[in-house]
Amino acid sequence: MSASDWGQLLLLGLLWGGSFFFARIAVAEIPPLALVFYRVTIAALVLHLWLRMRRISFSPVLARPGSFLVLALLNNVIPFSLIFTGQTEVGAGLASVFYATTPLWTILVANLLTADEKLTATRLGGVGLGLVGAAVMVGPGLQSSMGGPVWAKLAIVGAAVSYAFAVVYAKRFRDIKPSVVATGQLTGAAALMVPIVLWLHEPRDLVTASFPIWMTVLALAVFTTAFAFILYFNLIASVGATNASLVTLLVPVSAILLGALFLGERLEPLEYAGVALILASLVIIDGRLFRR
Repeated sequence: MSASDWGQLLLLGLLWGGSFFFARIAVAEIPPLALVFYRVTIAALVLHLWLRMRRISFSPVLARPGSFLVLALLNNVIPFSLIFTGQTEVGAGLASVFYATTPLWTILVANLLTADEKLTATRLGGVGLGLVGAAVMVGPGLQSSMGGPVWAKLAIVGAAVSYAFAVVYAKRFRDIKPSVVATGQLTGAAALMVPIVLWLHEPRDLVTASFPIWMTVLALAVFTTAFAFILYFNLIASVGATNASLVTLLVPVSAILLGALFLGERLEPLEYAGVALILASLVIIDGRLFRR
C-alpha cells in the first residue's frame, strides 16, 4: 500500500467512526429503517450531482443493474439496517468494536471465494492483534453497555459479515470509476428501501424529527456515506478487498478521538494502548517493514 492509500484509509476510518455517533443520535427520533432510507437517498442524490458536475457518465450502472442491486443489498441495505437497529440498544463504542470484526470475516470470505487473497498466518495474526486493540481501547467504557441484549450485538456482527461479502463482491467493479460505483450502489439501495419504508411507516411519521436531528442525518449521508464510499471503492480498486476492509480497525480509534476533540472526553492509558495495538496490526498486515 502506498502513502496515498494509507492516507485514504485513515480518512475513511475517521469518517466512518463519526457515523456511529451520528447514527446513535439520529435513531433517538427516526426509526432505523427510515434512517437507512434517508441516508442512502440523500447520499445518492449528492453523488448524482457530483457526477453531473464532473461530467462522468452513469451508463456503466445502467448496463449492469442486477449486479449493482446485489452490491446495494450487501453493502448498504442489510448492514445499515442491522447496525441502526442494533444501535437502538447498543452504544456507539461497543457497536464499533463489533463492526471492527469485518477484516476477520473478509479474510475468511476472500480465502473461500477469491484466488488472489488467500489466508496467511501474518494476515490472520495482524487482524487478531487489531481486534485486541479495538477491545482494549473501548474497554473502560464497556461495562455499562455489556448488559445490552444479545440480539442487538448479533445484529452488528451480522452487518460485519455482510460487509465482508460486499467488499469481496465489489472487486468485480474495478473497471468502473469509484464515484460511479458508489452512486450506483446507493441509488440501488434507495430503490430497495422505498417499498420497505412505505410498507412499515406512514409518510407523516417520517418527517417528525427535530432540526438538529435532520442536521445529523445530512452529515451522516453526505460526509460518512457519499464522500466516504468514493474513498472506499477507490481503495478496493487500488489495494484489494482485504486491505480496504482494514478501515474497520480504525473506526473505534476515530470514534474515541472524535469524542476527545469535540466532546471534551479524555483518553485513558488503555485507549492509548489500544491505538498502539491497532497501528501495530496494520504494520504487520502491510508486511513491508518485515520484508525490509
